[in-house]
Amino acid sequence: MAILRSKDIREMDVDEIQKKLGELKAEYAKNISKSSASGVYENPGKIKELKRTIARVLTIMNEKQKET
Repeated sequence: MAILRSKDIREMDVDEIQKKLGELKAEYAKNISKSSASGVYENPGKIKELKRTIARVLTIMNEKQKET
């Protein structure tokens, strides 16, 4: 999945954001479980970027909910 930028997330409505958040969390969980099963991180940069993107999405979603 491509990493989402703040500008792209802000253009989405809340339902789309929640759908993307679910996809990101699923991908993050898959990468974490794969890493812990093998004992070696295949791509630690991807895991870090997924965590940041999830945080970015949550932050923007909270901002949108406070606006309304």
